Amino acid sequence: SIPQELGRLASLKELSLNNNQLSGSIPKELGQLASLKVLWLRNNQLSGSIPQELGQLASLKELKLNDNQLSGSIPKELGQLASLKELKLNDNQLSGSI
Repeated sequence: SIPQELGRLASLKELSLNNNQLSGSIPKELGQLASLKVLWLRNNQLSGSIPQELGQLASLKELKLNDNQLSGSIPKELGQLASLKELKLNDNQLSGSI
């Protein structure tokens, strides 16, 4: 699983945990990483919903959560990510409208 304590790394600019066997949910505490520009969690076994708190990552340019087992709807808060250049959510079990 991804430790919620990673949310305390205030100066972190890139978090890449691709291609592991991480399970469990994405910690909402990652939404506290104000300097984060890149969040890559693709190709794991992450489940649960995408935390709405990720919509607070104002500096985020790339969000890749594809190839997991995420479910639920895409949080509308992600629409607040004005700096976002790349969003990959494919190959999950997401539902609802876009």
